[in-house]
Amino acid sequence: MKRTVLQQEIRIMHFEETYSLWTEGRITQEEAARILGVHERSFRRHVNRYIEDGLDGLIDKRLNQASARKAPVDEVMALADRYRDRHNGWNVSHFHDWYQKDGGTRSYTWVKNTLQEKRLVKKASKRGKHRKRRPRSPLPGMMLHQDGSTHEWVPVKTWDLIVTMDDATNEHLSMFFVEQEGTLSSFRAMREIILEKGLCCTFYTDRGSHYWYTPKAGGKVDKNNPTQFGRAMHQLGIEMIAAYSPEARGRSERAFHTHQDRLVNELKFHGITTMETANQYLDTVYRPAFNARFTEKSAEEGSVFVPWIGGNLDDYLSEHFERTVGRDNCVSFEKLTLQIPSDSYRFNYIKTKVRIHRYADRSLALFYGPRKLATYDREGQILDCIKTAENQ
Repeated sequence: MKRTVLQQEIRIMHFEETYSLWTEGRITQEEAARILGVHERSFRRHVNRYIEDGLDGLIDKRLNQASARKAPVDEVMALADRYRDRHNGWNVSHFHDWYQKDGGTRSYTWVKNTLQEKRLVKKASKRGKHRKRRPRSPLPGMMLHQDGSTHEWVPVKTWDLIVTMDDATNEHLSMFFVEQEGTLSSFRAMREIILEKGLCCTFYTDRGSHYWYTPKAGGKVDKNNPTQFGRAMHQLGIEMIAAYSPEARGRSERAFHTHQDRLVNELKFHGITTMETANQYLDTVYRPAFNARFTEKSAEEGSVFVPWIGGNLDDYLSEHFERTVGRDNCVSFEKLTLQIPSDSYRFNYIKTKVRIHRYADRSLALFYGPRKLATYDREGQILDCIKTAENQ
């Protein structure tokens, strides 16, 4: 029974009881009106209708009238057909966004109730225990979150979605698919953000092995033994913070829940099945629309991002390995032999410590202190475009 009908039944019952007391002379008309919560004139009108028409005279006739704002049947059927044929499985909020893009004027509540009445979407389950959320950072750039989600984003293909978001505004600063999350994917995201926005203050992550060394499984991270990514963040002056529970990463976890719901449906809707096309869709359509819909205003005006002016960023956001030069003036690195070219500064580099940089495209560079000696392709062959460090 609808709430309005139930309330009417209760009101009629109260009137009958009060009317009996009044007709028996046990209460006055004024007291009867006070019990029912109406004016004396309203009570007299109810009495007259009750005498003339009985209980039917007390029924609110508005309940049997169709609302002037009620949507036509054709509109309701068209909405249900559109959802069933084109957007089946989408949540109501996601569907309502697309409904408005196509010129729909009805409210979210109306769309939700209509779809629920047609049994096209289920009612949400009761919310769990209330938890107090950590306040957001007051300014953009104070803290960034980065995390990856392994999921079947397109049929029969499991990829990792790497998302880096601002804690203050929820803005997604970088978002792309890779085959597997790791050091290079984190470098790629940070390169995009630093070149576009600048350097942030702190970086919040889970305890993944490419972010932290954890001596004991489930224990605390070893901040004195950084990973390749941790070393790069330290050199850039960015403080890293480790999360010790899924609840601590609540904002990124909730964001991935939204992506797994919305993004899967949109990729399917557009027939996207390849990673290259999916990443193009993320850059040009999905991420701008997501930010427009979910980005919040920061508590304070301004930003603490620091523009990048420190030289070649790729030399920071690369893997570094220390090696000792052999007697043949070569360096061994992962089954490759890197020949050091002739150098006007030194006759040879035998037994000296050098540093190898491996970049995102798997090319290599050899450094002696701050000086770059040579660059190599992924097969270990010296590139013709850079000979030595004489022009550094």
